[in-house]
Amino acid sequence: MTDRIDVHHHLIPPAWREEAERVGLSTVAGAPLPDWSPEASLAVMDANGIGTAILSLSAPGIHLGDRARARDVARASNEYAADLRVRHPGRFGSFAVLPMPNAEDSAREAEYALDTLGADGVVLLGSTDGVFLGDPRLDELMAELDRRDAVVFVHPNLHATSEALGLDLPGFFVEFLCDTTRAAANLIFSGRLHRYPRIRFILAHAGGFLPYITWRLSLANEIPALAAKVPGGVLAAVRSFYFDTALSPAPWVLRLLKDLVGIDHVLFGSDFPFAPAIAVGMECKTLTTADAIDASDRAAIDRANAVALFGGDRWSGQAGPPHGVADRLRRAAQGPIVAVADRLRDR
Repeated sequence: MTDRIDVHHHLIPPAWREEAERVGLSTVAGAPLPDWSPEASLAVMDANGIGTAILSLSAPGIHLGDRARARDVARASNEYAADLRVRHPGRFGSFAVLPMPNAEDSAREAEYALDTLGADGVVLLGSTDGVFLGDPRLDELMAELDRRDAVVFVHPNLHATSEALGLDLPGFFVEFLCDTTRAAANLIFSGRLHRYPRIRFILAHAGGFLPYITWRLSLANEIPALAAKVPGGVLAAVRSFYFDTALSPAPWVLRLLKDLVGIDHVLFGSDFPFAPAIAVGMECKTLTTADAIDASDRAAIDRANAVALFGGDRWSGQAGPPHGVADRLRRAAQGPIVAVADRLRDR
């Protein structure tokens, strides 16, 4: 049994669900909007050795067409998450959602969420309404986050160009990964990663395609106009990111991340509830058995790296999942189903 810290675990706050229903939003990147409750998260956490889940809102974010409503829904959602942390001490953290892409409104909400509500960081989409992270229009927000040494969880969204492709494939399969990769590359080559060095960025889904194309991107070190934006070099910039394992726990991915950025920059992520309970079980099984990492690597990914990133005092001594009979029965019942699902996937 481990006490994993899950940095990629979604919530669906009541205020946001009401707003989604108001505008008729029922799917996210080709996937149905799932049912969610704190109890559902806790059940999945207990079945998979997850002590703490840091909750975040997924795509398409908080701005669904009205700036004032986005501010109100962001505030209500962040206060709801803060209340969950109080009601379930040690089990939930939160990445505050911001009313992007308005930088002024987002900076004010980040200030409130981090300073007053005690959020663990903020969640930003790779792009919002066509505005990618690294865009100069977001500098006011970036400066505010840099002043606070903030942790920023970068989750993908669907850019308009992805939605216009006409490919008969759900957006979460390929286009989500493009959004993360574009955002990370823009942070690097816009110079914003260098300008705001105190922000710690976590890239969802093992960084999209970024690790795979790092050698290619490093050719920019030989192009003066680009190299000037990345004084320490492209490889060092890529290595400054953290990468979660959500829906990306394969041995070859872990081997690449370990070689490229070091195991200390890899964090456990589940993507629940968009990854259903069975998928979370498959992810954990793969991480437990992957020959690309050893026991000390697993301990680092499961918990130690997150403790170091967020600060030991934040999680030290907090309650992990139960270790009693009910927990063992829940895990035992899940095991055969996960094994069958994993065999179907691995073909």
